[in-house]
Amino acid sequence: MESIIAGLAGVGYIASRRIATALFMATHLQKPVLVEGVAGVGKTELALCAAALLGLPLIRLQCYEGLDESKALYEWKYGKQLLYTQILKDHMGAALTDAPDMATAMERLHGTGDLFFSEPFLEPRPLLNALREPDGAVLLIDEIDKSDEAFEAFLLEMLSAFQVSIPEIGVIKATTPPVVFLTSNNVRDLGDALKRRCLHLHIPLPDQGLEEKIVAARVPGIEARLRTELVRFVQALRTLDLRKLPSISETVDWARALILLHAAALDVELVRETLNVLLKFEADVAAVEPKIGELLSHGA
Repeated sequence: MESIIAGLAGVGYIASRRIATALFMATHLQKPVLVEGVAGVGKTELALCAAALLGLPLIRLQCYEGLDESKALYEWKYGKQLLYTQILKDHMGAALTDAPDMATAMERLHGTGDLFFSEPFLEPRPLLNALREPDGAVLLIDEIDKSDEAFEAFLLEMLSAFQVSIPEIGVIKATTPPVVFLTSNNVRDLGDALKRRCLHLHIPLPDQGLEEKIVAARVPGIEARLRTELVRFVQALRTLDLRKLPSISETVDWARALILLHAAALDVELVRETLNVLLKFEADVAAVEPKIGELLSHGA
């Protein structure tokens, strides 16, 4: 676990022991990892950094409502099929000229038609590309909770056996199973069948010490005093009843903004001018502005 934590730190990801354990089990047990947590805690970044650590290509599938297998697994190159049909039109006509009856002609057409639904006309999408990587890959199925239940059910074969079925070609199985990460922001509850096939990893908002390490890794030029002050302020913000609490990504963005403004320490006016980096709703900004002094004093 220590080597995984150190390795992830080397590619810019500060991991807890729970995260390192999940990655260790995923690679050795060949199980997908379902990573849950609020937006901005580092779920997607974990997959990106795991690919860098393992030296594998990253293949990403972004989920959305209405996503289906034609966008996720494969589709046929209809333009190429049409072009080849036009080119071979005269040859097909010559092949059918001596057909004694309609049944024979249809049989010949059937044999020709199968050629247009073969490997040269197949357009692979992310899932198929991940299975075909000879040395393996890291497959990121991002925001699975935004897809519908039908697509979730479609994934079950791949997540359990690392294979997919294409009716015209047959079953395609991975030579080297990919390391699979599924991320969820809990927009909807996922089905038990999908959860059974995955290791579960919940990434919470970090405590003071861990968040300081993350900021130090992501914003290496920041002074220690400013880093401590801004993380304490963000930690204090998370105790308030806000529509959206600032996550790790907002903390890192705020640290970069303060460096850009040549800030050495926090004060009320500086926080007020940059509060929109931390808070994404005007109602939250309006609620926090009168409390900035109090929050800074609390952090100190």
